[in-house]
Amino acid sequence: MEEQLNELRKLASRANNWRTETGISRVAMVQGPIPEHELAAVYDPMVNLILRGSKTMTVGDHTLRYDPATYFVMSIDLPAVGAVHPAKSGEPYLAVNLTLDPTLVATLLAEVPKPVGGCIYDSGFSVASVTPELLDAWVRMLRLIEQPADIPVLAPAYEREILYRVLQGPHGWMLRDIATPDTALARISLAIQWIRHNFAKPLRVESLAEMAALSVSAFHRHFKAVTALSPLQYQKRVRLLQARALLIAGEGNATSVAFGVGYESATQFSREYARFFGLPPSRDAARLLRDVREAGRV
Repeated sequence: MEEQLNELRKLASRANNWRTETGISRVAMVQGPIPEHELAAVYDPMVNLILRGSKTMTVGDHTLRYDPATYFVMSIDLPAVGAVHPAKSGEPYLAVNLTLDPTLVATLLAEVPKPVGGCIYDSGFSVASVTPELLDAWVRMLRLIEQPADIPVLAPAYEREILYRVLQGPHGWMLRDIATPDTALARISLAIQWIRHNFAKPLRVESLAEMAALSVSAFHRHFKAVTALSPLQYQKRVRLLQARALLIAGEGNATSVAFGVGYESATQFSREYARFFGLPPSRDAARLLRDVREAGRV
């Protein structure tokens, strides 16, 4: 597999230290170091393959680490905090990413035999070791960067193969569940989408449970299993991440941003912000802006 990884590293070597588009739909790459605030975000469903260095992802109280020749599957939108680390040789972190399209996954399900026994856990994120077959599909996909005329015809086939290999792997059930409307994961995803797009509004768990067609107790249980957070904690993380983005963009002070993301008390906002990010809002934003300027990003 080392030969495949080396070719992928060469193909992705033009990546910058931010999400770098490849010209291939839903496929991007990134090369560290990456500014801290860009790794604290609400992540879209994805398959992320590490090519060099390592990365840690913290969702709720769960922290996962993944290294070269491992891939990370996130099947739902999750507020997470990440950190990237260079390789032992000092070479920068390098990874490629495929954003998941549930509709495309759904078209594969009828063609892929359903595994016997089903899944034994419900988390919406996990790490697995890559296989030579999965790496081979990624190699063919990234070769298209140097053959852009072939992208419209070949990229869809290679994307299907990548998804097929993931479906065949230990986390294939995640992809199955997001593309199957009546699963608990798909139902929780509906509630997650509502929270993500209405984070500033009051949250009523009873309404979300009804949306997911689950009892309140079952909704709480499944939501926590999938996201490692309660619904209120999820909303709070989304609010804080959005507030941080607004502060860094200079779109208001701490008080106006607090009310803008749904807080009724600026004091409570500052307290919870400092607890999550380690510094009060204004000081945190000033520090991050300084770091970005020093890195030549503005």
